[in-house]
Amino acid sequence: MPRISLTVDGSPVSGDVDVRATLLDALRERFDVTTPKKGCDHGQCGACTVLLDGRRHLTCLSLAVAHDGAEVVTAAGLGEGDELHPVAQAFLDHDGLQCGYCTPGQVCSAVGMLAEADGTPSHATDDLEAETELTDEEIRERMSGNLCRCGAYPGILAAIKEVAR
Repeated sequence: MPRISLTVDGSPVSGDVDVRATLLDALRERFDVTTPKKGCDHGQCGACTVLLDGRRHLTCLSLAVAHDGAEVVTAAGLGEGDELHPVAQAFLDHDGLQCGYCTPGQVCSAVGMLAEADGTPSHATDDLEAETELTDEEIRERMSGNLCRCGAYPGILAAIKEVAR
């Protein structure tokens, strides 16, 4: 089994992983990082979303060995000490969660989406030459890969809009 090393939420981890293990399974089962959740295991729900080398990434769709040396940031690693990241705080302030299962993936996706929205158009972007405006439609499009079975979408949208301002 190959040995991989990662930096997870600022801490180095390393260990032997099966060449067939997904990054999600390696994080959860080998490195005891349980913040990313296993939802669909097919890249359709977004519960496993983390920031991988600064970009949002579905960990259930990639092999762990392909990311040796990568930096992984989960929702738990976004804040500073006891302070929540502004996106996580906004989710709390706007009731952007109910059961909480999808919340870590939603928060990571929102953080990544806000960074990506800086000039990158989406399918909902009307004017490709204008500065991207994060309208409700634009945010919904950009977050469409993250599902919430509880239906907390109005709170999620409100939280992202607050942080985007």
